[in-house]
Amino acid sequence: MWAFINNQFVTADQAVLPVSDLSIQRGYGIFDFFRTVEHVPLFIDHHLVRLQHSASVLRLQLPFSNDELKNIVRELINKNNLPTSGIRITVTGGNAADTYTPTTPNIVITQSPLTMDAAFDASKGLHLITEEYVRELPTVKSINYLMGIYLQQKVKDAGADDVLYVKNGHISELVRSNVFAVTHQNELITSDANVLYGITRKHILQVAAQTMGEKEQAVSLHDVLHAKEVFVSSTTKRLLPVFSINGNKIGNGIAGTVTTDLYQRFLELEHQVIGKGW
Repeated sequence: MWAFINNQFVTADQAVLPVSDLSIQRGYGIFDFFRTVEHVPLFIDHHLVRLQHSASVLRLQLPFSNDELKNIVRELINKNNLPTSGIRITVTGGNAADTYTPTTPNIVITQSPLTMDAAFDASKGLHLITEEYVRELPTVKSINYLMGIYLQQKVKDAGADDVLYVKNGHISELVRSNVFAVTHQNELITSDANVLYGITRKHILQVAAQTMGEKEQAVSLHDVLHAKEVFVSSTTKRLLPVFSINGNKIGNGIAGTVTTDLYQRFLELEHQVIGKGW
């Protein structure tokens, strides 16, 4: 498998960073991740805009423009000939002699196999627990997953699947997903603060706006516990229902009709993007 590091394509086992890199020394870096289907990277422009935002907030100077990154991604896809995959662009704090001060970033782009079922499986859903926490610099897609990884044992001990972050009675996000609630008035709501603005989240809001009310607003834990439906979204999940939170059943405890419909319409949007090519 081929990878790209800084200015060259190398085999994946040669895509290595020096130990002085701030991603290793201090966990300082960003990334973005998107899928390819039939060799087409889904929503790549939106992902690159978010990558630029993350870099700007962390004061990292990206060494390539978005157009240059797209050309690199195109060549990587062609070299690996992997039509359905996940592509990750990682930008680090660079090689720091003092192990603390950011320098010229290193950039690593990797591709790996990734397949997802197209059909919506109503039997698959999540059981969540909550944790009082807000991510640092939440609009940045950082490589720092310390709290999420630390909480894995707590999630496992609770017999749950994932954790929902809550602060002062208001929810924000999961470790790797955004979260939505469908109210009993059939309005779609999602948190407007302390979240990573997900690309799947962005398109779900656009799709939902065609047939129902949708709002980005403060969402309380009470709102989701008493919602008609709750689901999460991410690049690798599309939409996935939430069946319970802290042992409290959500709605009927099964995938709801709004979640199912939004999943199908989001899938149609994916097919439109694939059909246009790039």
